[in-house]
Amino acid sequence: MDTLLKPAHIDLPASPRSGQRPDPNHADCRGVASVLSRVGDKWSVFVIMMLGDGPKRFNELKRMINGISQRMLTLTLRGLERDGLVTRTIFPTIPPRVDYELTDLGRGLSRPVEALGKWAMEHLAQIEAARTRFDKRGEN
Repeated sequence: MDTLLKPAHIDLPASPRSGQRPDPNHADCRGVASVLSRVGDKWSVFVIMMLGDGPKRFNELKRMINGISQRMLTLTLRGLERDGLVTRTIFPTIPPRVDYELTDLGRGLSRPVEALGKWAMEHLAQIEAARTRFDKRGEN
């Protein structure tokens, strides 16, 4: 069954028209956009923050990240693993134990991500107040 709801704005910036050379100053925009979409995703930010102090098991992460579903945590961890930011280690125990840990690349990202998370927490009240003011303005 087809739905009327179709995703919008799913394409990255258009490639140059035929015959035009790509602008060398913007040649990496598509690659950078895909990286930023991963590390800018709210769940990825939370996972990276939680793994900043060492390896964690799946259920440990799930308990620490309020509101994330099992499926979303699985998808987020897979994406971070694919991008080389997280490693998944399986220990041959019964039942098997699986740990997730930041790679060197992921640890390099954890500082800016933690700074962003800290900034968001410190300014949450101000942002909520600004949203309230903005929303009230639209009611008039």
